[in-house]
Amino acid sequence: MIGGYAAIGCSAATGNWRTAALLLAVMAVVMVGGVFLHWRRFEYRVGVNEIRIDSGILKRTHRSIPFDRIQDVDISQGPILRLLGLARVKFETGGSAGGKDDDGALAGIALTRAETLRDQVRSLRGAGGVVTASEADAASNSPIVFSMDIRRVLVAGVFNFSLAIIAALFGITQTIGDVAGFDLFARRFWRQALDAGSPIVDLILPYHLFAVLAGAVLLIAIGLAAGVIRTVAREFRFRLDRTSAGLRRRRGLFTLTDVTLPIRRIQAAIIASGPVRDNLGWSELKLQSLASDDGSKGDHVVAPLAREYEIASILGELDWRPLDTSVPTSRISRAYAWSFTAPAALLLIPLVILSLVMPWIGAAGLTVVAVLITTRWLCWRRFRYALDTDRLLIRSGWWRRRRIILPLSSIQSADVTESIFSRLFGVAAVTFGVASGRGYSSHRIPAVNREIAYTLRRQALAAYL
Repeated sequence: MIGGYAAIGCSAATGNWRTAALLLAVMAVVMVGGVFLHWRRFEYRVGVNEIRIDSGILKRTHRSIPFDRIQDVDISQGPILRLLGLARVKFETGGSAGGKDDDGALAGIALTRAETLRDQVRSLRGAGGVVTASEADAASNSPIVFSMDIRRVLVAGVFNFSLAIIAALFGITQTIGDVAGFDLFARRFWRQALDAGSPIVDLILPYHLFAVLAGAVLLIAIGLAAGVIRTVAREFRFRLDRTSAGLRRRRGLFTLTDVTLPIRRIQAAIIASGPVRDNLGWSELKLQSLASDDGSKGDHVVAPLAREYEIASILGELDWRPLDTSVPTSRISRAYAWSFTAPAALLLIPLVILSLVMPWIGAAGLTVVAVLITTRWLCWRRFRYALDTDRLLIRSGWWRRRRIILPLSSIQSADVTESIFSRLFGVAAVTFGVASGRGYSSHRIPAVNREIAYTLRRQALAAYL
C-alpha cells in the first residue's frame, strides 16, 4: 500500500492525473474488497468450555481458547467504534499464537455484546455457571482506588514533555519534501518564504542570538503542547477500581479502554519519577504483569501522576507493604562510575586540542563529556538496593528515577555477569529475570563486589533451591 501511495503521489506531481486516479481507484477496490473478504471469513463461537475464532482468507486459522486459560477480557473503543456502538475485545491468555497481537481478539462487535461476553467469560472461567445481575452491578459499581480529574491530567501532560512532533515533521519533509519541492528544515526554504524586506527577517538576520532563543522557546512550547495533548487523549477520565478479579483501569478521550489486571499476575511494581516531579512530590506507578498492556508491553500504568500516600493505597490493594524508608540499603560499587569516567576522560585531551583550533566544536564536546561524567556520578549516588525479607528493593537513575519493588517469588532467574573491565575492579552485575507480558523482562544491579553478587543471587533464588 505504501508503494501505491508513492506511485499516486509521483503521478500527481508529474501531471499524470489519469494514472493517479486509476491507481487510486484500484487501491480503493483492493482495500474495500480485502476488508469485505476478511469480514466474511471471520467468525467466532462461544461454546460451553471455550471460545473458537476462525479467520483467514487463503490461509485459514481455527483457534480455540478454553475459558480456564483466559486471564481476563479487555474492551477498547476508538472514535469510529464509539460512533457505531462497537468495541474491540481482547482475550488475555498470557501468550498469543504465532506472536500476533490479534490472535485472541474480536475487532468489532456490539458494545453490549462485548460487556456480556466479558462477564460471561469471568463467570465461566474455571467455575461454570452464568453471570448474575447482582454480580454485574457489583463489577460496575466497584470501589474507586485512584482517579484523576482534568486538572491533574493537565499537570501530568506538562511532565510528559515531548518533541516527537518535531521528529514526525522531519520524517514527513524527508519523505515527500523532494516530490512537493519544499523542506521545512532547510534555511533556503525560510528565506524564500519570507520577503527580504520583511520586518521578521530584518530582526532575525542581525540578531542570531535572539533567533536562537526564540527557537528554543518555540520548541519548549511545542513540546509542552504535544505532551499535554497526548496525555489528555490517553489519560482522560482515568479511573482505577478494585474488583474481585483485580484492578480495573478505565481511561481515554478518543479511544476508551477498559482493562482488568489480575492481582495474581502482577510480578513487580515500578515507581517512576524525575528530578522535577520528585521534588514536587509526584510519581508514576506501573505494575509489571504477565499480561501485556495495549498489546505491546507488560508494564501497566495504574497511576500516571500520584502522591506517595496514593501509591501506598494502591499497593495496599495488592496486599503489598508500602516502601519503608527505615529499611537499610546498600550502595553499589564506585566502579560503576569509574568504569565510565576513565575512558571518557581520555577524550578530554583531544577535545582540548580541538578547542584551540575550533573553539565552538571543542567547547561543545567538552560540555557533552562533562555532562555525561557528572550524570554517571549522580546515578551512582542514587543507586541503592536492599533485601527486605521477601522482596528486593532497587532505587536507580538520576534523570529517569526508578524505585522497583520485586517480590522474590516473581524472580525466574538471577544471572551474574562479568566483563573485562569489571574484573579489573573486582565487581560484577546481577540481573534478575521476571516473566513479562511480551516475554521476559529484567531488573539489574550493575556493579557490586563479586562475592556480594553471588550472595544476592543465592538469596534471591532461595525459594527455588
